[in-house]
Amino acid sequence: MIPFNIPAVIGNEAIYISEALNSRKLSGDGYFTKKCHEWIETKFSIEKALLTTSCTHALEMSAILSDIQPGDEVIMPSFTFVSTANAFVLRGAKIVFIDIRPDTMNMNELIIEQAITPRTVGIVPVHYAGVACEMDMIMNIASKYNLKVIEDAAQGVMSQYKGKFLGQIGHLGCYSFHETKNYSCGEGGSLLINDGQYTERAEVIREKGTNRSRFFRGQVDKYTWVDIGSSYLPSEINAAFLYAQLEAAEQINENRLKSWNLYYHLFESLALKEKVNLPIVPDNCKHNAHMFYIKTRNLEQRTELIKFLKSYEVAGVFHYVPLHTSEAGVRFGTFSGEDLFTTSESEKLIRLPMYYNLSESDINKIVDIVYTFFQNN
Repeated sequence: MIPFNIPAVIGNEAIYISEALNSRKLSGDGYFTKKCHEWIETKFSIEKALLTTSCTHALEMSAILSDIQPGDEVIMPSFTFVSTANAFVLRGAKIVFIDIRPDTMNMNELIIEQAITPRTVGIVPVHYAGVACEMDMIMNIASKYNLKVIEDAAQGVMSQYKGKFLGQIGHLGCYSFHETKNYSCGEGGSLLINDGQYTERAEVIREKGTNRSRFFRGQVDKYTWVDIGSSYLPSEINAAFLYAQLEAAEQINENRLKSWNLYYHLFESLALKEKVNLPIVPDNCKHNAHMFYIKTRNLEQRTELIKFLKSYEVAGVFHYVPLHTSEAGVRFGTFSGEDLFTTSESEKLIRLPMYYNLSESDINKIVDIVYTFFQNN
């Protein structure tokens, strides 16, 4: 079977994990955690990066740092993973979902202002498939209304918008290093701090609400409980695995882009016949080949295509069910404006296998199966 995903393993992961074991320092913020911090800060020009146990936890930390209070409103797309909303609901926020653009599947920046009320405190752009939201307009709106911008760049590591890396543009950014992402440590994430006012408190929140980091820097003679927080530090085992991946980030990125470009080229004639729609990457964006998807005519056709691929032992999957239609989405949020594209476009989208070292022969096989499906239908 051709699986949907195989986590990348480059070669140094086991060596670095062994070094971590021999260091006898397995809890967080050891040598490899610091190396990951340095790499992210240098590569992406981030003021401060902090590894977390997941992107979910990076988002939760962002909600705390943004001082979200019960009744505050946060604007985000409905087409996203549950963690994007949950992080702010946990602080008592009401989620205001807005429609997406049908081309990039990102939030429609043109309707953000319509969703702003006196209770609005933040905007959470989600960079779907590693393709950037229209960040200039989003940041301008945020400045106009004094709102926080928290980038959900879970899928966007190594992607760029107008020469800036995703996660680097908003006040705070969040990465994922889950095994389904381009760079992985099984489970992991990172909080990216672009505004220095958040740095010291972020360290406290990440360390269970203590000033432990200040203690280890010799700034206080003992550490104690000073704020709310939780245990957001990944182990050195995770960090060691991740650092091996980050060292090979360009290699992984180029390999995935090669696969993405081959998919796109092979599907072009099917798209010209208007059988499928292909991903759109705006000229001012540089993506990271996080996923390759096609869009079918409707939900019924997508369902049949997934079944057809499965009959040939190829894993094709759909993605998010829009959050505003979920039980919790109805309870904790509201949809601003009209759902013109969120539901209809999400029901057409099918993700095809995409991972490091996916072979050309497997890509050709997958494409041939899809062509056969449309020839038969």
